[in-house]
Amino acid sequence: MKQDTNKTAAVLGLGMMGATLAKLLLESGYDVTVWNRSADKSAPLAALGANVAPSPAAAVNAANVIVMCVHDYAAANAILSQTEQAAWKGKVFVQLTSGSPAEADRAEQWTEALGAGYLDGAIQAAPQQMGRPDTPIFISGKAAAWEQALPVLKVFAGAPEWLGTSAGLASSVDLATLSGIYGTLMGFFHGARIMENAGYPVDKYATLLTGILSTFGDFIKYEGQLVHENRFTKSESPMSISVDATARILQQADDAGINRAFPEYLAGMFRQAAEKGLANEELSAMIKVLRG
Repeated sequence: MKQDTNKTAAVLGLGMMGATLAKLLLESGYDVTVWNRSADKSAPLAALGANVAPSPAAAVNAANVIVMCVHDYAAANAILSQTEQAAWKGKVFVQLTSGSPAEADRAEQWTEALGAGYLDGAIQAAPQQMGRPDTPIFISGKAAAWEQALPVLKVFAGAPEWLGTSAGLASSVDLATLSGIYGTLMGFFHGARIMENAGYPVDKYATLLTGILSTFGDFIKYEGQLVHENRFTKSESPMSISVDATARILQQADDAGINRAFPEYLAGMFRQAAEKGLANEELSAMIKVLRG
């Protein structure tokens, strides 16, 4: 039977996410070739009909769209170094390994030098959430590569979002959203210590905070719009309120003997804003401090 070359894909790296991506492609009728450093991880996919490549180069040779999802760029580059003599020309490489914008730019240069298109992607979902209509996945890279890889990307996420032609954009979005998430989580954990110290159940505090955060999105959008427009005139939340509030959070940590690292950073940032004369501007003026 003649192979449908328009539905061939290779997956390099069969961790939890990579294996999930390969399985989704198989379920969508793709002729899938897989490769993993530890060959035993290929066995379950082989049982489902995947072709197991003996080398990374063989995997590249077998498909038009090559997907990689490994631990980091050091691992990715070690694998890719074994494919430089493979038939890359005319294909597209979708890099779903987490890294920095600079690493994505270098990967694009390497790929394009071999005659292939390059896309960098950020998956912001767990393996079990892949393949759903609402699965978030952000992609950046040249338009031609995006169009070539789009059918494969739609297998992974119902509506993958193309951010633009700069290869590092997906990584930038990934780091920016993670910054927001980790900042929120650290605030939550510090709040949990405040509640423990006060003798209030942390599970009830988590429920209380969740209710507040569900309505907080509109405020974030508002402040984000002000930053985008460089508008800092006091309107919704004067900087001075947060300067005082974060100072109180730090003082309470000291009074209660709670680890002060997070509130010290928080209060320090707002103290810098006040020292720059921003106390009577909108909270969005914090971006001025971060811009240096």
